[in-house]
Amino acid sequence: MKAIQTQKAPAAIGPYSQGIDLGHMVYTSGQIPVNPQTGEIPATIEEQTAQALNNAKAVLEAAGLSMDNVVKTLVFLSDLGEFAAMNEVYASFFQQPYPARSCVQVAAIPKGAKVEIECIAVR
Repeated sequence: MKAIQTQKAPAAIGPYSQGIDLGHMVYTSGQIPVNPQTGEIPATIEEQTAQALNNAKAVLEAAGLSMDNVVKTLVFLSDLGEFAAMNEVYASFFQQPYPARSCVQVAAIPKGAKVEIECIAVR
């Protein structure tokens, strides 16, 4: 088991790794839409979804993988009313066959974000 570390995604804000590489599988921590260069969170759900997925992509790339290796995602939304807008951006990051996915509404996401996304990928 090896921790994944990249400056192209936000640093962990607690006792966890950006991702864990098991050799055949990689798990990303939930990625919130913090821009790793500025520390800022964009305003809209569309921008936040893109940033969260770009952060997850950076963690996967640090492990030598791409979004094509993702087999499962978990999406946390602070408002399921924004599902359609999130889904439109989400779809642009993946190709068929799309990964399996769960999507749930939660009471709150760290730093007041609207979305958090984690990925499971295989080699």
